[in-house]
Amino acid sequence: MTGRCTCGQVHYAMPRPMFTHCCHCSWCQRESGSAFALNAIVETAALRIEGDLESVRLPSASGKGQEVQRCPSCRVALFSHYAGAGRALAFVRVGTLDAPGACPPDVHIFTSTALPWVVIPEGVRRFENYYSTRAEWPADSLERRKMAIAAAS
Repeated sequence: MTGRCTCGQVHYAMPRPMFTHCCHCSWCQRESGSAFALNAIVETAALRIEGDLESVRLPSASGKGQEVQRCPSCRVALFSHYAGAGRALAFVRVGTLDAPGACPPDVHIFTSTALPWVVIPEGVRRFENYYSTRAEWPADSLERRKMAIAAAS
């Protein structure tokens, strides 16, 4: 899968995501300027970046913050690192993919703060808050996650 920022100064390639979140928390709403954030989780080591990135630290609801990687020219956020897995995993903004339709969400999270006019389709996994990674992720994705975290340690 490939993607880029708006101005085209930064391009990236990534493998098939391990898992994709559609996060409806109020922090993601504010930071994205939208109703939710859609993040595809991949191993940071597997991301192939062409161009320079600017790293920006932002606060988060957990109090541990996140590190957002942006294009230094157009300032589009391309991916983030969260405290849980640190730099081992990248949460890639699905909207920056060249074909974002190929990466639908596996789960909708923090639906307790979803905007009232957002309609989540019936049958889609949804959680009022977060969820158990072990219970929801496919076995191969759990193994990829484990390997990425071990390699980054």
